[in-house]
Amino acid sequence: MTGPDAADTDDAALVSAAVAGDADALERVVRTVQDAVYRLALRMTGLPADAEDATQEILIKVVTRLASWRGEASLTTWAYRIAVNYLLNQRRRTTMERRELTFDELGAELVEGLADYSGPDAELLAEEVRLRCTQAMLQCLDRPERLVYVLGEVFELPADQAGWILKTTPAAYRKRLERARRQVRTFVQGNCGLVNPDAACHCSRRITSAKARGRLDPRGPSLVGHPTTDGVPWAARQMHQLHDAASVLRGHPDYAAPRARTEAVLTLLRSGRFPLVERQAPP
Repeated sequence: MTGPDAADTDDAALVSAAVAGDADALERVVRTVQDAVYRLALRMTGLPADAEDATQEILIKVVTRLASWRGEASLTTWAYRIAVNYLLNQRRRTTMERRELTFDELGAELVEGLADYSGPDAELLAEEVRLRCTQAMLQCLDRPERLVYVLGEVFELPADQAGWILKTTPAAYRKRLERARRQVRTFVQGNCGLVNPDAACHCSRRITSAKARGRLDPRGPSLVGHPTTDGVPWAARQMHQLHDAASVLRGHPDYAAPRARTEAVLTLLRSGRFPLVERQAPP
């Protein structure tokens, strides 16, 4: 088997069983890719609610196109390819995309209303500000640039694998990645106090401003407290080391797909209300 991330025999056996009608195998397919798909959707959309909607749609597409899987890539890499196609082409703009944020506008926002904060949960809120700010940085890239950056710099996929997912050559992918890197690197080095101590913006000093702008959820931090794949709360880890643009944007927990959305997909699969595992052309 050849390809950027060729499938192993376990993937092949699982897909074969699912396509043949094994309900348990089909459920295992969904559970195998659900977290990876959700993490990609969250980095692309910026907010959990939008990522949940996208993930549900993508998982259904994965299942309905499963018979087109040929083993040229692992099941997860193949699911990324379907997810990328969906995320690039969805007509509805996400909540954060509707803000039409640019790096210049985000930079101006970061220095407005900076103030020391001594209220409750200061450390927790500062971490939430950081996570949300890096999500906003990604939104300053257009969809194609965002996908390239997330796959290459955040998920650290090799060029041949990322190129296959994006249906382009490794060389073309590297050029696109470098353009996105330059934009993010320039912004972070000029504005982020985590990387440049001389920059005005520091997460702890943005809490008051973020609250006033509605950038923090009054019900509580949604990213710091987000479920993770290993069940360990991100706020309890304090393990990230942030020293450059890539590490700042990469330094997020291993978000777990909301189980309610996964169960909704599985319930739909079990219902038999529409034909699944249709034989279609490869994505």
